[in-house]
Amino acid sequence: MIEFDLFVEKVVLHNKLATSEYLQQAKDYLASHPEMELSELLVRAKVLSQGQVEKVREKYNLTVVGEQSAISEQSSVSQHGATVSAAQTAGSQPAAGAIEHLNGVAVEPPVSAPAASICADPATFTTIEQYLGYARQLGASDLHINAGAAPLIRKDGQLQPLLRQPFTAQESKDLLFSVLDGAQKEILTAQMALDTCCQVAGLGRYRSCFAHQSRGWDGSFRIVDQQVPSFEALQLPEQLKQLTEYNQGLVLLAGPGGCGKTTTMAAMIELINQQRDEHIITMEDPIEYVFTPVKSHISQRQVGAHTLSFSAALRAALREDPDIIMIGELRDRETATLAISAAETGHLVFASLHTTGAGQTISRILDFFPADQQGQIRSMISESIRGIICQRLIPRSDGDGRALALEILFNNTAISNLIREDRMFQLPTMMQINRDKGMCQLEDSLQQLVEAQVIDGVEAWFEATNKTPFKQFQPESESSATVEEIDNGKN
Repeated sequence: MIEFDLFVEKVVLHNKLATSEYLQQAKDYLASHPEMELSELLVRAKVLSQGQVEKVREKYNLTVVGEQSAISEQSSVSQHGATVSAAQTAGSQPAAGAIEHLNGVAVEPPVSAPAASICADPATFTTIEQYLGYARQLGASDLHINAGAAPLIRKDGQLQPLLRQPFTAQESKDLLFSVLDGAQKEILTAQMALDTCCQVAGLGRYRSCFAHQSRGWDGSFRIVDQQVPSFEALQLPEQLKQLTEYNQGLVLLAGPGGCGKTTTMAAMIELINQQRDEHIITMEDPIEYVFTPVKSHISQRQVGAHTLSFSAALRAALREDPDIIMIGELRDRETATLAISAAETGHLVFASLHTTGAGQTISRILDFFPADQQGQIRSMISESIRGIICQRLIPRSDGDGRALALEILFNNTAISNLIREDRMFQLPTMMQINRDKGMCQLEDSLQQLVEAQVIDGVEAWFEATNKTPFKQFQPESESSATVEEIDNGKN
């Protein structure tokens, strides 16, 4: 690679615009296309804009080229809040690793796991199976096929384009429709949208969403693990196992989309399946993990395929003598009412919501109901709730995946009283008092990860609800990254 390409690679890595695996993939592609520069390829893949490349080239000329002319072994050049440190001798590569991008502190580029040995070239793919298999091989969580754009994967929370030309409308339609059966194609054509879970021979399951937009057909594929994960594999804390030992009550899992709620819930159901003789009914949209009965009898139902709605499935399930009920998501008042009633009448109910904290989770359920009913519902929740797990997945500081941060609430007499008396603003204090009983605030979990150097302090600041403990990591608006400077040139 030419020296400018090495400089570009370090800038992209340092500013977390792409992972080392992605850049290795780009370099493999360049090996068979020597006429191209890395910067040109990254522009085509929309990792950088042409304006950004020109700004990076200016930095390169001001720092690396200037330093080489002066034969300076140790120097740093500061310009517009971005610092480039270089220790260069003849024949050495440019040291762009110290490009400043946060709080005026020069930091090294993130260290990533070794690049995957992937020889395939996405530009040559012709089938959806090739893209799905490639995304799984890369360790991605999602694959996006969109008309008018290059394919994208999401890895460790970051979107990354694959190296090929944008799909035409016909190409995206052909790829997406090829994975559907006749009935699914009819539904998609009629309704212009479809949520399902695709089983691809030899590749596993993919939670899939298809939709029509102005440029053509789009498809998103969430990659599902081929086996139901265990507590140990997910490194979930031991105290969560107590939530699987109840005979009745309500267990809620909360967090933003893509934070692993479904995976954690599946691990809890699988633990029950391994240890207890129970009748388990799941209601999902769509079914992701397929359970194999061990000690328990398990029935799985998919909204749209096996039932009209979560509420319809739950109403039917209550007449089938279940012990354990899993609800993919509490979306409306009717489903919430049935779930709370089921928890009160001798069933252990697991359900998820898109909320960010224990108190907000309870408030979200109450918001389903009119004001004159909320007092009664609050009282029912205070008695039936067994625990609330709120989780986030946060980029690791070493670039190797994401770390799990948790907020954990277990019900007890004091917690129950706070919920019933609408004093949920006191929940954080009570959770702090009960830390020895396994409760944990999100900020405590984040602090542990920062102290263990698993995540960066700035990531903790962004994720925390109470940002005071992480104020020292707050980004300063006047400190702008090299690429932030570059972005200003785009407008």
